[in-house]
Amino acid sequence: MNIGSNLSSSFGYAKDGLVGHWVRWILLLISCIIFPLILGYQLRVMRGESPAPEADNWVKMLIDGILYCIIAFIYAIPLIIIAMVTMGPGVFMLMSDPSAVAAGMGTFAIGLIIFIIVAIIISLFETIAIVNFARKESFGAAFAFGDILSKIKEIGWFSLFIQILVYGIIIAIIQAVLGLIPILGMIILLILSPLFAMWYAKYVCNIYDNAQ
Repeated sequence: MNIGSNLSSSFGYAKDGLVGHWVRWILLLISCIIFPLILGYQLRVMRGESPAPEADNWVKMLIDGILYCIIAFIYAIPLIIIAMVTMGPGVFMLMSDPSAVAAGMGTFAIGLIIFIIVAIIISLFETIAIVNFARKESFGAAFAFGDILSKIKEIGWFSLFIQILVYGIIIAIIQAVLGLIPILGMIILLILSPLFAMWYAKYVCNIYDNAQ
């Protein structure tokens, strides 16, 4: 499945799961406010449930959502450490010796580049880890590095990066355009948040399932 087909089919899945199912939309909108709930719902979508599942079994959704948050936090720990190690010296130089602006900024810039590269790698790894967790319904599956790495190799690191990047750019454009509309734009973004959540979950689900 190419990027265009995935964007179209996953958007269609989200649209069909919400349009005409207004109670589900409202319940998921509430879930977006209590965000672990919407994360738990996304995991249901990532498990391959089709058509879109109902917003029920709230306890399991909440527990799954909390586990999702814990997994995301654990994957963020290396980034926090790397940020301190790579960018910290530059910040320290600027704070301790304002006259050493060039050296401080140079050190910070190099650290930032290293951080961005590692962040991209970890974020791609985490994306597949979350789907793996959803599929196997095991916390340990999110850290089954061999299985996750094997799946990423099937997809292709560059292919996975481009697919996630394209989706991110599209959402960023939508959010930027709506953000230009005072007040109403923010309200529309809030209303559309369940659509974005379901769209993304199905999108990465398709990436996972269509690895070659």
